[in-house]
Amino acid sequence: MEYNIITSCDSLEDNYKRICDNVREASEKYRNGEKIRIMGVTKTVAPDIINRSIDLGIDLIGENRVQEYMSKKDAYKPCEVHFIGNLQTNKVKYIIGCVSMIQSVGSIKLAEEINKLAGRENKIMDILVQVNIGEEETKGGAAAENVDDMLYELEQYKNIRVRGLMTIPPPLCDENVFEQMHRLYEDMRSKHDAAGCFNTLSMGMSGDYGTAVKHGSTLIRLGTALYGARKYMEEK
Repeated sequence: MEYNIITSCDSLEDNYKRICDNVREASEKYRNGEKIRIMGVTKTVAPDIINRSIDLGIDLIGENRVQEYMSKKDAYKPCEVHFIGNLQTNKVKYIIGCVSMIQSVGSIKLAEEINKLAGRENKIMDILVQVNIGEEETKGGAAAENVDDMLYELEQYKNIRVRGLMTIPPPLCDENVFEQMHRLYEDMRSKHDAAGCFNTLSMGMSGDYGTAVKHGSTLIRLGTALYGARKYMEEK
């Protein structure tokens, strides 16, 4: 597989320091210094670069593609891994025992498959419900108005645990979209947190993570800002 390589490890260290400074500043300004998790999104990034970022302090990485993850995972240093990409039901079996969370659950059909396979593994799979907050035809996820009903249905599944919501706001959207997502998250948490574990709003990427932190994100997903610009290849 062809991997993208950033300029140098010095660039990676500089990028990580700048991100941490930006997140800290936004959190202190808008969130009373609340800790925000930083995820390294590792699509097309070589394992040695990923491991260097883990050495720097990244303790959570996000995988977009099943095939790529399976080819790289054994080379990783110890680190928490979430699956964040579009997930077909026929590929759930490959990651169900490997990742600690699946963030991109936007349909009951996918949740059913995760629940079934997690049951076979005798485990409870943490998930986030993906919300299509911008109502974009090209993006997956549940419509905001359907999330409440979806969560009530998911509460019947014994082998999944909903930890919160995930979204990808439209590029260059107004800040009110982020605030709308934050209000939805808080509303859903007030209704669906009987177990006390509905605590994650995964929102914000390289181009908008400061805005996301301002509007309540607890976890930001950074690829380009951390590892540099990359070429993307289709997964077969």
